[in-house]
Amino acid sequence: MRKWWEAAACVFGTWWIGCVLAFGLVGICQAQPRIQSISSSIQGGAEVVRIDLSEPLITLPTGFVVQMPPRIALDFRGVKSDLAHNSVDLNHGNLRLAQVAQADDRARVVLNLNQATNYRAEIQGRSLLVSLDPVSVAAQSAPGPSRAFAEGGNELALPLRDIDFRRGVENSGRVIVDLVNNQVGVDIRQQGQTLVVEFLRSSLPEGLRRRLDVTDFGTPVQTVTAVQTGDRVRMVIEPKGLWEHSAYQSDNQLVVEVRQQKTSADKLTDGPGYRGEKLSLNFQNIDVRSLLQVIADFTNFNIVTSDTVQGSLTLRLKDVPWDQALDIILQAKSLGMKRSGNVLQIAPKEELAAKEKAELESQAAIRDLEPARTQSFQLNYTKAADIALQLSRAGGGGASGTVGSRGLLSSRGTVIAEPRTNQLFVSDIPSRLNQIQEMIAKLDVPVRQVLIEARIVEATDTFGKSLGVKLGGADLRGIRGGDPGYSIGSGNRLALGANYDAISATTGASGATSLASQMVNLPASGFGGVSPSTFAISLFSSAANRFLNLEISALEADGKGRVVSSPRVVTADQTKALIEQGTEFPYQQATSSGATSIAFRKAVLKLEVTPQITPEGNIILDLDVNKDSPGTAVEGGMSINTKRVKTQVLVENGGTVVIGGIFELTERESENKVPMLGDIPVLGNLFKQKTRQADKQEMLVFITPKMISDRGAVR
Repeated sequence: MRKWWEAAACVFGTWWIGCVLAFGLVGICQAQPRIQSISSSIQGGAEVVRIDLSEPLITLPTGFVVQMPPRIALDFRGVKSDLAHNSVDLNHGNLRLAQVAQADDRARVVLNLNQATNYRAEIQGRSLLVSLDPVSVAAQSAPGPSRAFAEGGNELALPLRDIDFRRGVENSGRVIVDLVNNQVGVDIRQQGQTLVVEFLRSSLPEGLRRRLDVTDFGTPVQTVTAVQTGDRVRMVIEPKGLWEHSAYQSDNQLVVEVRQQKTSADKLTDGPGYRGEKLSLNFQNIDVRSLLQVIADFTNFNIVTSDTVQGSLTLRLKDVPWDQALDIILQAKSLGMKRSGNVLQIAPKEELAAKEKAELESQAAIRDLEPARTQSFQLNYTKAADIALQLSRAGGGGASGTVGSRGLLSSRGTVIAEPRTNQLFVSDIPSRLNQIQEMIAKLDVPVRQVLIEARIVEATDTFGKSLGVKLGGADLRGIRGGDPGYSIGSGNRLALGANYDAISATTGASGATSLASQMVNLPASGFGGVSPSTFAISLFSSAANRFLNLEISALEADGKGRVVSSPRVVTADQTKALIEQGTEFPYQQATSSGATSIAFRKAVLKLEVTPQITPEGNIILDLDVNKDSPGTAVEGGMSINTKRVKTQVLVENGGTVVIGGIFELTERESENKVPMLGDIPVLGNLFKQKTRQADKQEMLVFITPKMISDRGAVR
């Protein structure tokens, strides 16, 4: 029985030792990979970067492409670097340099390129192979101007998914952008007091085109604004105070972190803002060199003092920043300081100025002796003569001639513009040629184009109302053989009628007419060529041979009209465009010789505009909108009715603004009546005419600019 327990214990111990060894082997197998070497080669016509590691990778590293400057960044999570230097010179084709940066939980490998391109990564054993696409293929995949102008917008633009803001550690602000994939090009740069992030070949949905006010988060970031600018998305981050930023991308997520800049107590500062650690000094006739040594021991800075620094100094300073104390000592002895890293070189100001002058003169002498070489530049979008003029800043020179050596050119440099092939031939020293190449790359870019649409709306509203009467009567007894009128005394009679003919017996057998019988003739007025409606009634007495006529006329007119004119034109940025349509009317004018000649005057619909695209994506428009129409004919010609607005306005891309308008209101009321009789209450309406008229005219001018590279800009 005891032997059985001993055997079981032996088996259990053996099993336990085996488990420990197994787990130890697993731990050894799962050792942390380390980057051992980085090299480049050509395989199958493609440039390949080989990254060798101590252990094979489980998954591919995440990465992203930066267009300006052209780079490819790869993040290796859980990987360390064993390289002796953080930079590896490749200088192979499109490859220039590989840099390795180590963080707490990952290593980042940045491939610096000559031109931006895409890549493919694969794992082969303990190595990672990064294959670069040919530059020509990458250039063909970029959207050209014709694709950007096509209807429906830029089909290659990838939309951003989301833009979010969060507060990080130590009160840092984190802007988080969700991308479609990890191949989106990102360009991050500091512009003044703002941080600009541009996403190339991307589009911004309408829901993300907004301005985020993140002041309440208590971070250096105040606002985050995202706008669509051509075929790219521009995000502007506005921090406050002293700040610094960092950016990294993980899979499809880009994180831009802005944090407060930490200032070291031993950092030298410019100007009156001293921030050094405070110290106290109390010396009598101490040698200046010894005093500088005291400050060097206090600050841990390396101070190199010239042999010409002499003299002694007496000072008493209490709780003064050390950089201020150093400044006081230098000013007291007319000394200057030149800093290189953590080394301070102190010498008299004249000596430092003489050394700096000697260095500059030696550099100038080297430039004069350096051999010059000639380099040609092919221009795509701008004229070679214009670029040559900008490089030299000279007013003379022809399109195919040599321009004076000024501007970016050195004293030995010349530039020749060839208009047939649109090329520049520059002869200068290599350092200046590099500067000229960078300048040409910034100048020779396609100009963005703008579609400007104007809408001129003219509306009219007319209303008129008129009421009038005709009242007449006659005594027919004189016409029918009797005596008209009534007896008044002996031999006198009184007859009533519209006029003498209406009661005279001499009017003829036809009798009195309706026209001859009118006593009140105040009919209603017509509007727009339309006659008023009438209603008449007659009262006739056959026994008395007399009749009475009453005719009422009335008209009410209401009219509305609208004329819409919509000129539109496409032009390049900061280039004037003009479109007009209309008629030219001839008229006579006198010449200097006294004879007459025929001249023409235009009555046109005209849109003249000069757009300017701002860096934020808005558009400034210099506008001149004209809407003419023919007026009345005059002797020797035709009058022109003119409506014009000339202004400058700032409009967001795709927005609509009213740049001007004219409103006219004309109201008229008139009343014609028979004196005294027209003032009788109620019955006075039989002896008067009333007219009321109101005319409204309104003109509005709308302007809508759109960059044609945006989706749906041209329809």
